[in-house]
Amino acid sequence: MPEGPSVRKFQLLTSPFVGQVVAKVGGSSRKINVNDLNALRLQDSQVHGKNLYLAFVTAEGPLGPTAEDTVLQRDAAGGASFPWGGQGQVCAPQIYPQDEEPQELLHSVSEVPGAAGGPGSWLRIHFGLFGSVRANEFSRANKSNKRGDWKDPTPRLVLHFESGGFLVFYNCRMHWCSAPSADPASDILSVEFHRGRALDALRTSNPICYTLLDQRYFSGLGNIIKNEVLYLAKIHPLTQGSLLPLSDLEHLLDCAIRFSSDWLHSKLQGKGLHPQIYQKEQCPLGHAVMKGTFGPSGSYKRLTWWCPQCQPVVLSGDGDPSPVTE
Repeated sequence: MPEGPSVRKFQLLTSPFVGQVVAKVGGSSRKINVNDLNALRLQDSQVHGKNLYLAFVTAEGPLGPTAEDTVLQRDAAGGASFPWGGQGQVCAPQIYPQDEEPQELLHSVSEVPGAAGGPGSWLRIHFGLFGSVRANEFSRANKSNKRGDWKDPTPRLVLHFESGGFLVFYNCRMHWCSAPSADPASDILSVEFHRGRALDALRTSNPICYTLLDQRYFSGLGNIIKNEVLYLAKIHPLTQGSLLPLSDLEHLLDCAIRFSSDWLHSKLQGKGLHPQIYQKEQCPLGHAVMKGTFGPSGSYKRLTWWCPQCQPVVLSGDGDPSPVTE
């Protein structure tokens, strides 16, 4: 699924439309009534981790909220009234420790619209495995499907604006809420990212590959980033964080921040990602790569690639290998 750098690029595609009024809507979404967006003004666009938030007001309303208005809106959760009537609920922080796939989200309570049944002021968008946003263009099929048909992807939502431009959203889940409830201190691409809290999480006895996907501490960090930074830091994915010296964890954190930032810059320049270990059969040094599916008991498991030679097993004090057996 799209990770933090991709969603930030999506946000940049939506930002030129902030302040414009929706003239026509379309799309196949069944989670929201797309017609509710007709004649509303796109008021704001924000990204938090892997989630995109779009704020809407009536076209006669102000162009945008002040910072104080946003805080008051969040504090008024549950009983907030909106310009077009109805009440909504604050979007609860999305904590998917194992970077769960869309099918794992089907029964998430936070995916249910406000109890009153009407839209809130913010539309939360969570992207699926191949979710995307396009501005002023539709996605076209680049290969035939299993039936041999060349069928273009079906948009979940299309927003046509009075300016003549439009936004198209694919393979995503949407619901209304009164305000984003997000913690910038956990966002790997935020200037407010809290290194100390992230390091404390890494220093636990959990396998390091589990912790990196815990969105409470590494919001926006997904499976691709996890695999790549563990290789860059030369750490076996199942190493218990408590067995590593602080200097190694600091280096891993530096790798995660730098890789995420570099990936974002590459995306903004239209360049693709060239992974060193993710989905590879050999590492850059020519060693055979191993692949396994790891995750906490009772939770979603993710594919992991690592090089046994570049990322050796770390032994515990009694000489036993650190990695847990799956």
